[in-house]
Amino acid sequence: MKYELSNAPWLHDYPYRPQVEVSLSTTGDALLLHFRVKEDTVRAVAPHDNGHVWEDSCCEFFVQPEGSLYYNFECNAAGTLLIGCGPQREGRELAPQEVLQQVERWSSLGREPFDEKPAPDEWELKLRIPATALWHHQLTSFSGLSLKCNIYKCGDKLRQPHFLSLFPIPIAKPDFHRPDFFREIKVISNV
Repeated sequence: MKYELSNAPWLHDYPYRPQVEVSLSTTGDALLLHFRVKEDTVRAVAPHDNGHVWEDSCCEFFVQPEGSLYYNFECNAAGTLLIGCGPQREGRELAPQEVLQQVERWSSLGREPFDEKPAPDEWELKLRIPATALWHHQLTSFSGLSLKCNIYKCGDKLRQPHFLSLFPIPIAKPDFHRPDFFREIKVISNV
């Protein structure tokens, strides 16, 4: 399924709105996310996984398979990834290196960090998230599952900071760690 990240929950304070489209599908044992981004500038400064990728041009997928735990997959424009797990914003457990290594990443901008610069007409990011990357759950397949999630694009430290979401987040200040506003989506197989 293709989705447009058209919600800008904090538009009054952050009026810049890049164009972001994401495709979400499954091979059964993995989720496939394909982001297409059109923005004025792009940045990927975070030098290593589980760093401050949200400060860069960052695409994010937050998912809650069952129960109270949810995962945040946050990836900057150079494919640097952060994965966290927990029931709320505070006290999140960062994924161990063996989990981070399971997630395949590809960026049209390459994999080396870079400072903010003018963006090309469009840049792309692809993630392949295996079921095993949701390490606190015993998932082996996404086939036929409905998942509670939200999908985001942000750039906290860009010249034009921005916060976009697939589903609305009706609160006063930016906060993507709001599973109370996740919605259920059906994941479609692409095989």
